[in-house]
Amino acid sequence: MNLPLESALECPEAAVSRVGQALPAGLVWLFAIASGLCVANVYYAQPLLDLLAASLGISLAAVGSVVTATQIGSALALLLLVPLGDRMERRRLMLVQLLGLVVALLWVAWARSPWLLLLGMLAIGLLGTAMTQGLIAYAASAAGDNERGRVVGAAQAGVFIGLLMARVVAGGVADLGGWRSVYIVSALAMLLLAGLLHRKLPRLPAAPAALGYLQLIGSMARLLREEWVLQIRGMLALLMFAAFNIFWSALVLPLSAPPYGYSHTVIGAFGLVGVIGALGAAGAGRWVDKGRGQTVTAMALLVLLLAWWPLSLMPVSLWALAFGIVLLDLGGQALHVSNQSMILRERPEAHSRLVGLYMLFYAAGSGLGAIATTAIYARAGWSGVCVLGAATCGVALVFWLASRRFMPV
Repeated sequence: MNLPLESALECPEAAVSRVGQALPAGLVWLFAIASGLCVANVYYAQPLLDLLAASLGISLAAVGSVVTATQIGSALALLLLVPLGDRMERRRLMLVQLLGLVVALLWVAWARSPWLLLLGMLAIGLLGTAMTQGLIAYAASAAGDNERGRVVGAAQAGVFIGLLMARVVAGGVADLGGWRSVYIVSALAMLLLAGLLHRKLPRLPAAPAALGYLQLIGSMARLLREEWVLQIRGMLALLMFAAFNIFWSALVLPLSAPPYGYSHTVIGAFGLVGVIGALGAAGAGRWVDKGRGQTVTAMALLVLLLAWWPLSLMPVSLWALAFGIVLLDLGGQALHVSNQSMILRERPEAHSRLVGLYMLFYAAGSGLGAIATTAIYARAGWSGVCVLGAATCGVALVFWLASRRFMPV
């Protein structure tokens, strides 16, 4: 018996219990929007660093520690909080973490010293990341086997768009009401989101034989050792996100210098072009659901590699730069969605730990890419950055070809 959308959302337990039937479109949208709103909190500070420095007396040389504190919190979340979704009832866990995030946002809004600010940013990175990745694992567990790729793809598209829009929203709100207003507005938004999630999220039971917390964390090493799909897809993610950060970490250097001299706001706006690619890649999950995960991977890796040609033409054409950004984000998001969809096809009792482990590969790749690109730019300029990015994508393609015999379709 099919349930209409309205009754399914009013009774979410029924929505998730329907064997072989699709999740209501409204619930899929809720996962996507909630994921985007939660991840945005982790990135609001990036365009506000000059305002934070002036307000709290932090030197420009030291204000980067604000971003560092947030990223440390994100890494701790992947190791310590995200796995809790495999031990606790997910809906209750989401609400507790979301209320904690509200407190952290208000803490930052009223911080009056650099140390209080850093502590609040650490908490925002911790809880914002735990919420984002927890929602993706939640969506994967709520979805049926025949639609998991589609649902994960929608949630991941929400994450990517939220990440891109965070910088734009933070700048606009800060221009109107100061940097503290950014965190007050976000805290109010998280309170509203908590009420909505409480009403609409389906109840999913915890694992029947839940491990103790220390056993749960310790089991992540065993999962990494046993899961070939996680190892291979994690390495592809590491190389892909390294390529992403090779590009985005270096882009500000030529565009802020002559002959362009663009402001950081204008440079950040180039990232909005990537929304086109993110929306285009959202459908990749449907192909994975149809057993075409390897086909999606091949196409995504080729698009990533080809993207570096128009990106290399930036000195002569900003239109080529924009086109290259669309290709880079299209290929990257398609690969990211296919990676997560294939990893989460098995072991539903370990979805949260699998997401946490996969995102650790992401964090490692992001850090390596950012470190490498500034050194290369100093020696070989923009052309050197593009060669490094293309080579990284080429290594990913060769690695995938070599690993195909170990992977399902």
